[in-house]
Amino acid sequence: MKKMPQAPTLLEERYGQKPRERRLNRGIGIVTAVGFTGVLVAWLWWGGVLETPSQLNTRDLGYVLVSESEVVVNFEVTTPPGTEASCAVQALNGSFGVVGWKVVTLTASETWTRTFQELVRTSEPAVTGLLYECWLP
Repeated sequence: MKKMPQAPTLLEERYGQKPRERRLNRGIGIVTAVGFTGVLVAWLWWGGVLETPSQLNTRDLGYVLVSESEVVVNFEVTTPPGTEASCAVQALNGSFGVVGWKVVTLTASETWTRTFQELVRTSEPAVTGLLYECWLP
């Protein structure tokens, strides 16, 4: 009498799902996931997402219109001690157009927070003066 193959064997032959192939597919999936995770972590590190954020904070404190061609801008910068920074200070006219601009280099200091006053010369009368942006070199 001829022996009939078992039902799971018939299904495996018909649909191609053998235990060895399942393990191989699972192994390929795990290797792919680990590789993707490694690439993602490397990309985040390279892009700066996982780096320690810089500690640079700024705050406008006000301005004084000295004359029609000068504005004094008062601002505060917080950086770790021993860190240099640069800041752009600007003066604006009534239409919010830039009429004065100055880049200031702030030397390293022993204190975290310092206040500054910068004189900005203008090309026409200004109505305000403010800190545009600060950055670490």
